[in-house]
Amino acid sequence: MTTAAPETGTREAERPPGTRAPHPARPHRTTTRLALPLLLALLALPLAAALHQGRPAPYGDRLTVHAPSATTDAERRKQALQKEGREPAPHKKSREPALQKEGRAVVAYDTDSGRPRWTYTREGRRPLAVLPAPGHAFTLWDDGLVTDTERRTGSAVRWHRAIPAGADWLRTPGARGGAGVLRLLDREAAMLAVVTPRRITAYRTVDGDLRWVLPARTGCAFRPARAVRHGSALLLAQPCSDPDIPWSEQVLAVDDLGRLVPGRTPLGNALPGGATAAAGAGKALGKVVAHPR
Repeated sequence: MTTAAPETGTREAERPPGTRAPHPARPHRTTTRLALPLLLALLALPLAAALHQGRPAPYGDRLTVHAPSATTDAERRKQALQKEGREPAPHKKSREPALQKEGRAVVAYDTDSGRPRWTYTREGRRPLAVLPAPGHAFTLWDDGLVTDTERRTGSAVRWHRAIPAGADWLRTPGARGGAGVLRLLDREAAMLAVVTPRRITAYRTVDGDLRWVLPARTGCAFRPARAVRHGSALLLAQPCSDPDIPWSEQVLAVDDLGRLVPGRTPLGNALPGGATAAAGAGKALGKVVAHPR
């Protein structure tokens, strides 16, 4: 009885002389090479998010918007009456909140309910003065920083601007706790003046852009707390140490475009040609530095 040779033996016999047996197929590694970086990226996402959340807020800002409280029974009854036409419905647009300086915080209170809408604090800092304006909540802080917060909802702090050497001056008795430092330059609250003894600096409120600077006269100093509005002009005291300087030169008048002097519209806000300052402020005037007389 003849025994059949193993299959491998037969294949070996059929292979041409001088040739090698083929290697077994290796597993495909492309998928593994692509999956490893993807896995590392997915693992890094939580770490990156944690590092981002752990970063301190710029300028130490902490702006908290308070959730509206639940509707009370009295408010529900009022709404039911309004639906029946038995009581006039209130204006759809809510009024802007009242601003209060409380300790180390600026708090905005709803004028109807008395509840806080938002709270703004800065780490290690204290607000010295708060100036409310339509759509704006301007704040002067003890480190010499001026901020503008969206007033109605407290959704954002629009900008921060620093007063040169402001922190040192604000600690002196002459600063009077920042009284009069923040001054509006027009009724529309389009321009804000920051008044210090050495200079008046004017910012465009919509974006905090610096528009003009008026230095104090040599030997004189502005008194931020001593100012009065006359029409569209702001009159500022600038007392001087030289007794020969007449009192008329120790009072300056400014508006949103800078100092009011002969040659331009005195004690007014209109530009030559009838255009308003609000319309012309962004045109060819640009940023200027007003020199003392």
